[in-house]
Amino acid sequence: MENTITSQKLVKYFKITSSALKIVKKNIISGKEKYAKEIIEMVENYISDAKYFKTKKDFVNAFACLNYAHGWIDSGVRLDVFDVKDNKLFTIK
Repeated sequence: MENTITSQKLVKYFKITSSALKIVKKNIISGKEKYAKEIIEMVENYISDAKYFKTKKDFVNAFACLNYAHGWIDSGVRLDVFDVKDNKLFTIK
């Protein structure tokens, strides 16, 4: 079992979360724009924090930030703020 957070693992999860963010930005459910804006802002902040921690070689906190970012995205999906179909990038109903 791999229990080390490597630079390669961070690159993988930066790509996954960034891809998910791009998709949700294009799939906001009408009438939910206010909620979407708040969620997207939080996701972008956590991604920014992850980049900061990565530059400091603090891979644990960088990885944690990416997980929080993706959690925000998934919460928006589950609360019907975003309309997405990809069950590999998102936790969908």
